[in-house]
Amino acid sequence: MAEQEEDFSSLPLPDRFQHKIWKVRKAAYEDAAKQFEATPDENDPAFRPFLQDPGLWKGAVADSNVAAQQDGIAALCSFLKYGGRESCTRTRSYTLTPLVEKCLSSTRAATKASALEAILLYIELDTPGPILEDLLPALSNKQPKVIAATLAALTAIFHNYGCKTVDPKPVLKVLPKPFSHADKNVRAEATNLAVEFYRWLREAMKPMFWGDLKPTQQTEMEAQFDKIKSEPTPKQERFLRSQQAAMARAPPPGADGAEDENELDAEPEEIDVYDLAEPQDVLSKIAPDFHDRLGSSKWKERKDALEGLFGILNVPKIKDGDFNEIVRGLAKCMKDANIAVVTQAAQCIEVLAKGLRKPFGKYRSVLMSPIMERLKEKKASVSDALGAALDAVFIATSLSECLEETLESLKHKNPQVKEGTMKFLVRCLRTTREAPAKPEVASISEAAKKLLSESSEVLRSGGAEVLGTVMKIMGERAMGPYLEGLDEIRKTKIKEYFETAEVKAKDKPKPKPPPAAAQRAAPAGGTRKVATKKPATKKPAAAPSIYAQEAPLAPQPTSRSTPGTKLAAPKPSGLAAPGGLKAPLKRTLPGPGGAASTASPRRPVAQAPPPADDEPPAPPRLGLAGRGLAGRSLAKAPAAAAPPASSMSPPPASGLTAVERAELEELRLDKDRLLRQADDFRQERSRFNSEVQELKNQNAQLIEDHTRDVLSIKAKETQLVRARSDCEAAEAMCGQLRREMERLKRALTSAERVNSPTVGLPSPSRDAMGDEGGIYRDTGMYGAPHDNRAGMRARMSYTSTLSEEKENTGDAFAGQYGRSKLSPEPRNGRTSAASGSVGRNSPTPYTSARSGGQKSSTDSARDDGNGGVESWKRAAEVTSALKAKIEQMKARQGISRP
Repeated sequence: MAEQEEDFSSLPLPDRFQHKIWKVRKAAYEDAAKQFEATPDENDPAFRPFLQDPGLWKGAVADSNVAAQQDGIAALCSFLKYGGRESCTRTRSYTLTPLVEKCLSSTRAATKASALEAILLYIELDTPGPILEDLLPALSNKQPKVIAATLAALTAIFHNYGCKTVDPKPVLKVLPKPFSHADKNVRAEATNLAVEFYRWLREAMKPMFWGDLKPTQQTEMEAQFDKIKSEPTPKQERFLRSQQAAMARAPPPGADGAEDENELDAEPEEIDVYDLAEPQDVLSKIAPDFHDRLGSSKWKERKDALEGLFGILNVPKIKDGDFNEIVRGLAKCMKDANIAVVTQAAQCIEVLAKGLRKPFGKYRSVLMSPIMERLKEKKASVSDALGAALDAVFIATSLSECLEETLESLKHKNPQVKEGTMKFLVRCLRTTREAPAKPEVASISEAAKKLLSESSEVLRSGGAEVLGTVMKIMGERAMGPYLEGLDEIRKTKIKEYFETAEVKAKDKPKPKPPPAAAQRAAPAGGTRKVATKKPATKKPAAAPSIYAQEAPLAPQPTSRSTPGTKLAAPKPSGLAAPGGLKAPLKRTLPGPGGAASTASPRRPVAQAPPPADDEPPAPPRLGLAGRGLAGRSLAKAPAAAAPPASSMSPPPASGLTAVERAELEELRLDKDRLLRQADDFRQERSRFNSEVQELKNQNAQLIEDHTRDVLSIKAKETQLVRARSDCEAAEAMCGQLRREMERLKRALTSAERVNSPTVGLPSPSRDAMGDEGGIYRDTGMYGAPHDNRAGMRARMSYTSTLSEEKENTGDAFAGQYGRSKLSPEPRNGRTSAASGSVGRNSPTPYTSARSGGQKSSTDSARDDGNGGVESWKRAAEVTSALKAKIEQMKARQGISRP
């Protein structure tokens, strides 16, 4: 044993790492850990064998002996801790898989702790991304203990480094799978991981996996979330090496501006769900008939179309695409007469802006003005939906982009629009992270000061709140000039809002330029100042050039620019040589002297491309035109004689370049003009489309009104036809009643003729029968007055009997008015009175009704004297009562008498 131990200790560490005896390997792991701890830096030679052969760590981590494995993982942790970034990048591909599959689920607590520490060190030394890529496949392992251990490791990673350093999106995508696992330990670890995510992300985590959970699981998770809602947002406990280096380079808290920056960094930044979600293509999900339904004349169809669109757009992140038609349709809906349609359209705009974010900026100008115009609605649900849509538009853009429409809407005549816009501006100032520029502050202040003089208290308070919020951003001193002229009461109100306002942006003074930049800018400024003195520098510079050079002006195609103009121009041409620019400056500064003449031969090369836009004022140019051109032309002859090829090339090139530059400027102007025209045409086309859509809606409304009127007319016609039919039926009934009355009259006449007491007595006429009271007034019709009391009693008794009979039967004209109860009918084989076959001595139905039975011929003969007259009178009374009844029936049915 002694020989083996002596031999083993003399072996190098790589050989001992691979020894077949586990005790040798265990001792090697312990020796390696001690060596790594004793190294001065990561470049020590002790790390070199393990960097050259990183597979040694795979055997150490996956050692078959659990005791040796524990020391092997501890040695790996020491190697990573002191070996630097290279120790991480070279070994993680060999060690991460065995760490996850064999070490994290170990029964030894020390092994599990060392394995977790190794994984955390791998993240600390480099980046978390590769580590997560190797950990996530373990969630599909067949062994539940491996899945549970992996979930616990992920929980520790996010607990130590936080969701700002480690991207949670890959884990959130696969998190629903462990929740559906059969093993309870796996589900418990998944719950712990979800709770850890909620500590960092809050509600932003839910859209990623919440819909895949069962309702019972959602209820349980909500109960877990309620326990930690009151906890503050956690802070990162471990930092990457790159973060540690950045913090080491940061200035101490007492340095200039460092304290403010640390205070800002200390504020927990809320993680947005937009950053976690994957973009979704929603354009392909929109129904093909969406625009037709949106332009329907029925508000219900328009609302249903917008509800379907809202369901499609309500996703955390939307893939960018062509939403122009949809945006124009939503802007059109802002003018809809139905507030339900307006509310639903505002909600669609809100989710579209939240889903697109920055790409939504190109649609802002189309939507903001219609939304603000609709703020005139007084219903709270509509104004809240419009305000939420405006807030989403602001989040997708910026304060500077939204400011123009906002300030314009503050001038609206409607106080509701002013109030809604003012509230939106206050919300923008509170949430913006970029302080407005000085011109924007001036515009906002002027608009807010106008609100201070409004008649409404809400608008006056809103103006003071706007100024107080801007003061909170810019500072009291910076806002002093904008508050001049206000009385003390308004300033006090503004100061109150300033003290209570909460903003996220702070105006920071711009840093001063470095001294070196200031020194470099000084000579340039001096050169420009000298160059601006055109008359003083041109006149002495032209004379030496005339005497020094003599040549024709043939090669120069243009005469617009002179040497004097080039000397006066501060900016160099695009084709001028760097050295050529110094010659005219050197010649200009000293004035007329020897230095000027030495600079003259080099001037044509420097001034080859004369810019067309650099023309001096007229008097200096005309005074030096001849001499300047002569000086420039004379300089070309010696230059052409010395180097013919190289010296003659710049002038033609320079002349051609000037022409091309002029053409280029013209083309640019034409392009700008065409772009403006195209923009105008697009706006006009959009306006025409809006008008066409309005006309379509009006046409549809007119068609609907016309259809409604036609249906109403048809209903009236139907009622009229029914009324006419009822009138005809009533007229037919009246005619039938008239005929029945005539028949009864004829029957009475026949009865009167038959029952006359003497042959010589005159028969009553038709007029006498029609007169209700004539037979009673005429006292001499039968030769004697009718004042017999017995006869009167008999008539009264008969009338009462007839009335009782009518009440009992209910209808005196039963049987289709075919036969009246008073009409004569055959009795005991005798014929009817209407047929004319009844004899004089035959009893009438009236006498039979009065007596209650048939009478014999003797009784009839006995009653012939007075009974006929009495029967006739009774018939007249019955006729009168029948006529009265007919008149009452006509009055009830509304039939006028013919």
